[in-house]
Order: sequence, then C-alpha cells, then structure tokens
Amino acid sequence: MTALTLSTAGAATLRADALVVGVAKGAKGPVVAPGAEAVDKAFDGKLATVLETLGASGAEGEVTKLPAPTGLKVPVVIAVGLGSVPEKDAAFDAEALRRAAGSASRALAGSKKAGFALPVASVEDAEAVAEGALLGAYAFTAYQGGEDKLASKDKKNGNGPKLPLAEVALLGTKPRDKAFKAAAERAVAVVEEINRARDLINTPPNDLYPESFAAVATAAGKEHGIKVQVFDEKALVKGGFGGLLGVGQGSTHGPRLVKLAYTHPKAEKTLALVGKGITYDSGGISLKPAGHNETMKCDMSGAAAVFATVVAAARLGLQVNVTGWLALAENMPSGNATRPGDVLRMYSGKTVEVLNTDAEGRLVLADALTRASEEKPDAIVDVATLTGAMVLALGHRTFGIMANDDAFRTSIHEIAEEVGEASWPMPLPADLRKGMDSPTADIANMGERMGGGLVAGLFLKEFVGEGIAWAHLDIAGPAFHEGAPYGYTPKGGTGSAVRTLVKLAERTATGDLG
Repeated sequence: MTALTLSTAGAATLRADALVVGVAKGAKGPVVAPGAEAVDKAFDGKLATVLETLGASGAEGEVTKLPAPTGLKVPVVIAVGLGSVPEKDAAFDAEALRRAAGSASRALAGSKKAGFALPVASVEDAEAVAEGALLGAYAFTAYQGGEDKLASKDKKNGNGPKLPLAEVALLGTKPRDKAFKAAAERAVAVVEEINRARDLINTPPNDLYPESFAAVATAAGKEHGIKVQVFDEKALVKGGFGGLLGVGQGSTHGPRLVKLAYTHPKAEKTLALVGKGITYDSGGISLKPAGHNETMKCDMSGAAAVFATVVAAARLGLQVNVTGWLALAENMPSGNATRPGDVLRMYSGKTVEVLNTDAEGRLVLADALTRASEEKPDAIVDVATLTGAMVLALGHRTFGIMANDDAFRTSIHEIAEEVGEASWPMPLPADLRKGMDSPTADIANMGERMGGGLVAGLFLKEFVGEGIAWAHLDIAGPAFHEGAPYGYTPKGGTGSAVRTLVKLAERTATGDLG
C-alpha cells in the first residue's frame, strides 16, 4: 500500500515528483486555497491567473497539471479542484478535501512521491486528506502479471496499467503532535482494511469462494489477535442452519459461517456485525438474465466490509467488543440446488418458502442474524448488497438504512454522512409484511414487488433477537462501481460502509451515539 508521511518540509523545499495544491471555485474565477501560498509566490502571485488561462475553474474533481517554476524543488504542480469557496471563516468540507486528494492520487499513478499541500485547518482535515490520498492510490493488479512486470511495462512504453502513487507526504501538519500522529495512524489502518475489502470484492469467483474466504479471515485473525471460528458444512448441518445450506447446496463449493471476535478487556459494549457473503450469485434456479451475471462476484461486499471493520477495530485497539459474522455461500443452479417452492427450516426454527432463489441473501443473513442474536450484543448491524430495488430508489452512490429503532437508524445515518458515505434512512412499513405470508410456511422469501428493498428489510427483522437494536444497510448501489473512477472511488469494489462501521464501533466504545 501507498506509504504516508507527515512531512516537516515546506511546499517550496519538498523534494518529490509532484506537489498537490488546492484551487476553489470563486465568484470571479479560480481561487488558490490555503496551503498553496509558497507555490503561488513561485508563480509571482499569478497561479490563479495561470490556472484560469488553462481553463481551470476550481470545480470539484478537476485536475490541472503545471510545470513547476523556479523556486520549487518539484518538477510538476498539480492543482486539484475543491469546489465552491467556503463562506467567510468556514473551513473546506472534509469530504471535499477527501475527494480532491483522491483525484490527485489517481492522477499521480506511476509516481514515487508526491507532496499534498491542501488546506489543513485541523486534525480532522489532515485525516480527511490522508484518507482521500490513500484511497485514491488504489489499484487491483493481482491478475495483471505482478508488480515487477507492471512497472517494467509502464516504464518501457508509457501505457498499460500503472502502479499506484508510492508515497504521500502530507504538508501543513504538525508531525510531532500526538493528535496528528494518531490521525495519520488511524487513516492508514482504516484505508488498508478498506483496500483489503476492495481486493476481496475484485477477486474473481473461481479463486474466492466460501472456503477460501474463510481461510483469508482465519489468517487475518491470527495476525491481529482476533478469535476466528469457522462453521463448515458438517457444523452447519448439525446446527440446523437451513438458510445457508439451502442457498449453498447447488454449488460444488460448500457454504461457511465465519465468526470473528475482537475483544477488549475494558469493553463495556458489544457490537455485532453481520455480512452477506455470496461469493458468486448466478440467481440459482431463478437464473439471472443475460447481462446481470458479470459483476456478481461483488455479492460478498457486505461480508468484506464486516471483515475489514473487525480487523480495523483490532488494529485501532478500540475499547469495544466487535463480533463479525460472515454468511458465506455460492448461489449456483444444479440438480442439487434449492428450487422455487422448496421450504427451508432456518436456524431460528422458522420455515421459509423459497419463491425466488435469487432472493438468497436474506436467507443466509437470517441464519447469521439469529446466531448473532443468541450472544445478546448491545446492537446488530447487517450489511448487504441485498436488492436491486434499493438501487432504483437511491441510485448507485447511496446506501439505504433500515432499523427497528429510529434513534439507532438516525445515529448511523449521521455517522455515515460525517465520514463521507452517502446514505439515506428508509422505513419498514408494517403493511408490506403481509405480502410475505405463505400458505405453506411461516414466511416466504418474497413479497410485494414495489418497495422490494423494504420488504427485504422486513424479512430480516423477523430473525433479530427480541430487545436488540438492529440496523440493516443495503449497499447494493455503492458497493461496486462500474463506471469511470472519480474522487477516491475506483472502478470495481469500493469498500462501501467500512468507514461508517468503524466510526460506529468507535462511538459505541465511547458511549457517544447521540
């Protein structure tokens, strides 16, 4: 991963491949942002004029490269747009800094070192810039011949995939200040785990299946002092996990339930996280139509987010117990696959009539939610790429939040907005529950088509233990990005919800959930 340093050098004296400065969108043209004073001076105070001449406006995500003038130790200056100039005495929004840093990092792919002289008015600003720069400097190259080959290819002919920026030097901070050091360390730990989640999501399904995912989790547990328990097929049969077994029985790769337990000796609260881990979703017998299968390796993004969060909590030493449950299965059609009309007996003892085998995520989550509830945590949050209906409702960049407690839902929404993850609170209308009534079983896995994302939430609610605060994050939209990269968001797996969950764990540790 890209290295992060808090540099003691000034913008004029830093030796690097490039220097990143901010430019904002003013009423009369681009405005040079704080942090770039030395660079502006090197341009004889005309940096804004030069940028405007080149067509720059300061709009968010805009990147303009300039040859550095005499007086700077770098060959290139990169001006990155921050959006509109803040109101008087206001600082730049943390998410604007995060996205700008990410855009700059992506533009610097192939470089060894770059200085970031963006506006840093506080420790929080420094952390936002660090996060954005590190998240933007991501590339998934595991299947492209190896780093040595990539570096050689890029060096020889200047095309093909480039390695990410190797080092981010953060300027304008206080390198010896404990708060800035802690912010930098937190940014590195969280982003490394987000990138771990991204790697898992991007790994092709012939290499990532329930057993191999469980092996990755087991190895990480040993490295970070996390207790890992893997329920294999025999254990699932013995325990009566009918949802996991029903979804996974059509595949040659059997299902797994993985429990990761991070504990702190002084913890007073326990947070349980449950992740949907469908390592490949063909739809099963209810086969997905052509054009809908190609990205279904991403259907384990919820489990990846949960896994990454538990490891991040351990690395940060949070004073809270965090238990992760990875509900892993591969949903495939075969002669042994669950059929529409079959009835599954879930771990809770409830029976479910399967009307559509492509509504499988709620089945594996139901078993995991029931099992997680048995340990009576203070709260449970499940994360899943659960419904296309949520994408229709909120688009590709926003996840939905449902809960059995309005205050808990509000807290998670506020946390998500704070860390820069777009989300929206969604209801659980009681009238939609009737649509899942079954003449054969206790409940069906499908209900009304309209409001399908809410129906799925209502189904999951049935399997949450009595008296436990629970929230459901449907990340079907933002979990996998198929378009061109933007800001710090790459093409492919994004690591959606990790920042929200880590911050939730931190707030749970301090008792500051509002």
